[in-house]
Amino acid sequence: MTGKPDIQLLINHLCHGSGLTPSEARKIVDEVIGYFSETPEDYVRRRHLEIKQEQGLPNPQIFERIEAELAQLVFAAPALTQRQIRRIIYG
Repeated sequence: MTGKPDIQLLINHLCHGSGLTPSEARKIVDEVIGYFSETPEDYVRRRHLEIKQEQGLPNPQIFERIEAELAQLVFAAPALTQRQIRRIIYG
């Protein structure tokens, strides 16, 4: 199983249960998938820039804030080869 997940069932479910249009539901689903697809490295770079531009904090304060945020977030697992999976299981 590779590539983007089939999200049409989720879009249909959101439309049926919420009254969203298909395009509105797709936009929301795409945003959520994008949010959870961000790597820790990308998150750190993005948040550093956001905090620096919006609040003008010095780097030590920014780093402390990002460290706290990272501990509460969920990130997508990296792609693993079958060999890597076997090594996780059998050592």
